[in-house]
Amino acid sequence: MAKIAAILGPDNPASQVRLKECQAVADRLGGLELRLVNSELPEVQLLEQLKDVIAIMPNGAREFTPAMIEKLPNLRLIQTFSAGTDYLDKTMLAENGVDVANNGGANAVAVAEHAIALMFAVNRKLVMQVDSVRDGKWMGGVEGDRTDFHTLVGKRVGIVGLGRIGSRVAKRLAGWECELVYHDVIEHDAEYVKATGATRVSLDELLSTSDIVTLHVPLDRITRGIISDREFGLMKKTAILINTCRGPVVDESALIRALEEKEIFAAGLDVTEIEPVNMDNPLLKMPNVTLTPHLATRAIESEYNAAENAITNIARLASGNKPDWIVAPV
Repeated sequence: MAKIAAILGPDNPASQVRLKECQAVADRLGGLELRLVNSELPEVQLLEQLKDVIAIMPNGAREFTPAMIEKLPNLRLIQTFSAGTDYLDKTMLAENGVDVANNGGANAVAVAEHAIALMFAVNRKLVMQVDSVRDGKWMGGVEGDRTDFHTLVGKRVGIVGLGRIGSRVAKRLAGWECELVYHDVIEHDAEYVKATGATRVSLDELLSTSDIVTLHVPLDRITRGIISDREFGLMKKTAILINTCRGPVVDESALIRALEEKEIFAAGLDVTEIEPVNMDNPLLKMPNVTLTPHLATRAIESEYNAAENAITNIARLASGNKPDWIVAPV
C-alpha cells in the first residue's frame, strides 16, 4: 500500500505546477501517493484531508499548532521546498515526533550566483547605470568618484557560513581571482573545505579584514542579529555587506546607521527584516544599496531540484529509512 504525502498550499496554478513536478518524481520512484490539500480550507476539513499523510510539503509558509499536530497521528515529516525553515516551530514538532527537513541545497546554485551578482552590481553601481540610460541621461546619472568603482580581482571575500550556498559562492569566486576566507560554527570536513579554496578565520578577523562580507547562515535564535553595531564597527569603511539568507540575521537599524555614517561603503541585499519592504525604509533611497525582492532562488533549476529532493526524501521515510537534511531545533 502506497504511503501518502501532501502538498499544502493554495489551490492555484502555482500549486498545480508544483504538484505536477513532484508527481513526476513520485511516479519514477514508486511507493508514494501525492495529493494537493488546499491550505485555505477550514481547519476541520484541512485536518480531515491530512489525517493519513506521513509527510507534508508546505507550498508557502505555514504555521502548525500543537492541536493540529495532535490530530495527525501518521505525520512524521515536514519537508520544505525552501532552504529556510525559520517559520516552523521545530521544537514543538520534534516534541510531537515530527522532523523538519529542508530542501537539501536545491536552490544553492541560484542563491550563490545571486550573491555574486549583488557583489558585482554594488561594485560597479550597475543599477545606477541601468537607471541612468532608462532615464535618458546616458552617463549623466552615474554618480560617484572613480574610486567608488571596483573589480573583484584581489578582493578579500569573507563568507559567513560555508554550507551548501557559501561553499558554492567560494568555488565560483575562485575564477574571479579573489582571496577567500570563511567563518562557520560547524566543523566541516577538511576535503570539503579544501575544495572551496577558503581559509577559516574567526568572525572578528573576517569582518575586520574583508572587502566583501557575504552572509549564508540559517535564521535561528543564535544567528538573529549577529551583524549589528559592534560588527559594523569592525568592518572596513570600504567594505560591502551582502545578505541573501534572511533579513533578521542583520540588525537593520544598525545597518542603516552604518551606511548613513559611512562605517561601511555599501550593501547588496536580497532580504530585509520586514518583507515586503516598507516603502518608507531608508534603504530604498540609498544610492549605495542594491536591493532585490527575496528572489535569489528564482531559477527553474531550483524548482526542479526542490521537487526532486523533497519527494526523494519522503520516499526514504516511506521505505523506513531516516530522511536526510533534518534541521535540528535551535
